[in-house]
Amino acid sequence: MNANPTAAPVLVRAEQAEVLQDGPTSLITLLADAGATGGALTANRATFEKGSPGAPAHFHTKATEMFFVLDGTMRILVGDEVLTLEKGDFLTVPPTVPHAFAPAPGATGDMLVVFTPGLHRFDYYRLLERVNRGEATVQDIKDSSQTYDNHYFASPAWQASLAEAAAHIAG
Repeated sequence: MNANPTAAPVLVRAEQAEVLQDGPTSLITLLADAGATGGALTANRATFEKGSPGAPAHFHTKATEMFFVLDGTMRILVGDEVLTLEKGDFLTVPPTVPHAFAPAPGATGDMLVVFTPGLHRFDYYRLLERVNRGEATVQDIKDSSQTYDNHYFASPAWQASLAEAAAHIAG
């Protein structure tokens, strides 16, 4: 029995998925947004080259975010702790728990990222791409925090991890 009768199966063929440039060293492949899944989930694939800054420290108030490492090695802030996740590792981050992510120093990363319940986030990712192209500003991202439930903050633990990564690359 279907628990959500308004939801239908969602199939996204690789060649039909929208791929966004989120900065010079990362891509976001849009898979399924809340509208397509009846609000059940939102899913994307995040691919990072070596040295990518990844996503800054932030939290969500309405959704759990799940990370499954498809390839490479990722560093993920969870609260005040920085974890290293390898290919095949899975992590859930509940609402209000601070987190951030980037590839480990000298590594690439490729992750499946899922939010549940689903949030209408695809326009947020498109906004990030517009900022990358110079068509929108960081202020536009700050102004959208309530709309997309993305709340940024300064994290000393994450800043230390980024500094360590930069030192690794420089050395």
